[in-house]
Amino acid sequence: MFRIGKEEIKAIENVLLSGKVFRYGIGGECNRFEERYSEYLDVKHCLMTSSGTTALTAAMIGQGLGPGDEVLVPACTYIATAIAVLAAGAIPVIVDIDESITISPAAIEAAIGPKTRGVVPVHMWGMPCDMDAIMAIAEKHGLIVVEDACQCVGGGYKGRKVGSIGHAAGFSFNYYKNMTCGEGGAAVTNNDDAVARMGCMVDCCKFYWTDRETDESLFVSNGSRASEIEGAVLNVQLDRIDPMVNIMRGYKKRILAALADTGLQPVKANSLDCEAGTHVMFVLPTEEQATKFQQLTGSGIAGKTGRHVYTEWDPIFDHRGAPYEAMNPYAMEINKDCRMDYTKDMCAASLDILNRTAMFGLHPDRTEEEIDQMIERLRKAAAEVL
Repeated sequence: MFRIGKEEIKAIENVLLSGKVFRYGIGGECNRFEERYSEYLDVKHCLMTSSGTTALTAAMIGQGLGPGDEVLVPACTYIATAIAVLAAGAIPVIVDIDESITISPAAIEAAIGPKTRGVVPVHMWGMPCDMDAIMAIAEKHGLIVVEDACQCVGGGYKGRKVGSIGHAAGFSFNYYKNMTCGEGGAAVTNNDDAVARMGCMVDCCKFYWTDRETDESLFVSNGSRASEIEGAVLNVQLDRIDPMVNIMRGYKKRILAALADTGLQPVKANSLDCEAGTHVMFVLPTEEQATKFQQLTGSGIAGKTGRHVYTEWDPIFDHRGAPYEAMNPYAMEINKDCRMDYTKDMCAASLDILNRTAMFGLHPDRTEEEIDQMIERLRKAAAEVL
């Protein structure tokens, strides 16, 4: 969470005093946010959900991904990316990242097999994937692209907002994201035919709010509706996001320029002018140098964040994809020919990159003096390590 204040408190107060907390109603806060966020992203459809995970699941099922399908996911992402694939009934296949710390287009192409039907580019730590290359590969092989934009709210790629480039996308608005309502998410798409299926995943009783007689696409699910309180907060947060991202992106460019003569190698940027700018990252020559650099600067090492590396996804390795074996995608007969043999060293190239990567978080409320101090610390550490 970057900024939250009296405007959000007032928006919540207005919802509570109105007595209209349930999201369905004319001119409601959720409806207003969905319309505004669609316009912000330049997409046709946006549905609020309870989390980024449920948003990704709705996006995938809306596109028809499910049992019998393999979906490629990167070695560096939160486990929720793989969980969403399983929730759709499909099997996640883990592929390497490159030195942009995002999924490698070359690894995508190399991993495509007879059952591969989808790919999830994850715009990790605010940095967009190489979407031109990924979309070209997807078109060539007939793959569905579902962008995981959970960590890149407000970010873009070559003039387009992330989430608007693939066939569908999922966003997260939980506490740790650029834009937040505590929890929550959004599934987006330009595909008119996908909206009804997405809606069924979001609302367990969607058939109540539509034409039961003619809509044959309806089905039931657990549902993941958002509340008017979340919608109210997000409508305020949406007004905050661009100024915050612009500040962080400017800080990142300033830091990179100031360190250009130090020998530090920045993580490859696929679209520096448009990314969210929430982190500045460097790839060191060796893991030992990265560790020392971390000790001298106090930064985190991306490869040691645990939760965002595939080696820590115990339920995936154990094929525990559902509460009951009969519902487990790994046990489904239709998935028996999908690749599901995972090993801890299967993406050794990714682990090598991550273990040599130093990551520094940025914040829009840092002062110019604090950025100067950060630059000085990095320069001193680089002089000792390189």
